Amino acid sequence: VQLQAFGGGLVQPGGYLRLSCVGSGFTVDNYAIGWFRQAPGKEREGVSCISSNGDVIYYSDSVRGRFTISRDNAKNTMYLQMNNLKPDDTAVYSCSHDPGTGKGCYDKEWPVVYKSWGQGTQVTVSS
Repeated sequence: VQLQAFGGGLVQPGGYLRLSCVGSGFTVDNYAIGWFRQAPGKEREGVSCISSNGDVIYYSDSVRGRFTISRDNAKNTMYLQMNNLKPDDTAVYSCSHDPGTGKGCYDKEWPVVYKSWGQGTQVTVSS
């Protein structure tokens, strides 16, 4: 059972990237999924979550209006479209699935539900 993030890279401020989170060893369509990021010297931050069927979505205040989360259960893949990137978005981005609580994207406290994270991908926003 594994989730792995892909798609990071170096981008200039104002640029965009699309990250993918691919599940292996299990079917993701039964789980809410969360995207997280961690910058050097900072705590892990919950960026966005999406419910199992995609009808509930949350964004952190720092990315709302710039990032869009989506999922394609047929491909066992979730996405994070990141537009208008800023230097403060620089971090390792990773994804995780609800460990079975049913509250993986239930309310604004959703990040505390998640307990483990897959291999992340580095996003660097710099000129």
